[in-house]
Amino acid sequence: MEEKIVFCKGGGCTAKLGAGVLSRVLSRLPKGPEDPNLLIGWDSRDDAAVYQISEDLAIVQTLDFFPPMVEDPYTFGQIAAANALSDIYAMGGTVKTALNIVCFPEKWDLNILGEILRGGAEKVLEAGGILAGGHSIADDGVKYGLSVTGIVDPRRVLANNRGAAGDVLLLTKKLGVGILCTANRVGEASQEAMAEAISSMTTLNKTASEIAAQYDVHACTDVTGFGLVGHLREMLDGKLGAEIHWREVPYFQEAERHANEFLLTAAGQRNRNFAGDKIAFRDVPFFMEEILFDPQTSGGLLMAVSPRDADALLLEMREAGLPAAAIGVLTLPGAVEVTVC
Repeated sequence: MEEKIVFCKGGGCTAKLGAGVLSRVLSRLPKGPEDPNLLIGWDSRDDAAVYQISEDLAIVQTLDFFPPMVEDPYTFGQIAAANALSDIYAMGGTVKTALNIVCFPEKWDLNILGEILRGGAEKVLEAGGILAGGHSIADDGVKYGLSVTGIVDPRRVLANNRGAAGDVLLLTKKLGVGILCTANRVGEASQEAMAEAISSMTTLNKTASEIAAQYDVHACTDVTGFGLVGHLREMLDGKLGAEIHWREVPYFQEAERHANEFLLTAAGQRNRNFAGDKIAFRDVPFFMEEILFDPQTSGGLLMAVSPRDADALLLEMREAGLPAAAIGVLTLPGAVEVTVC
């Protein structure tokens, strides 16, 4: 066996099960008795679980892992860790501890595993957390991620479904990672574009979350496997609508060419099939439709911000070097859930 990580067919968040499959399975699970201390659980389709343990303290729990989407083990470890840590930030929390989740072929060079774990450990340290152990499984392929515990003030939890009509939608990272990784797998992506995408995927959402904590943010989610519109629909929760201004959406420029050349992900098409009839596109070019459905690995935060705070929040994020943008607004519910214009 070749002793290197080879780009997987469904690496990163493109390997996630589709939203339609998950909805059917989860709807059949026994729910058990309600616990008033469980502020956010799996049935809310949020980014992590939040459990209150005192008047001013709640724990945030999450886990995430997937196959590699880049061939460098160290970089893969960084990306997978940043992606898992992101769920804590999406809830407005602070990272405390993390545990490794590893699947690795026993016949492979263990130096590869060491580099994956080194990349992940460095991101946990950057987040201010402690890597406290983990579990490993011998497998035919590589998978890596983290189980993460954080803390949050229960009065300041950022759930994904508490936005209000008139809130400004703010996105903190560029879109198009899935398309670029697909193009890279067949040798079509430029080194410059992949370097930009990797820089984005290895950037923690820590700074964005810390800045947001100073403003009136009503709802938040991170944009990952379901793409922007998929996670936006979860934010709407059947109670609101949204209007997206596609010219304001930040994206990797090279993704436009690759999308127009149909270098797309299967996961992106699953996202379109699941949500397409809930979205109205008005004079939107094909490439942008695909970018909005594109699954993101270690994507940015999508926030619903009070209109009185949106400009100041956006300015501070840009001053911090984040490619943040105001991309639309939440609206009253209408005939379709999301209008892109």
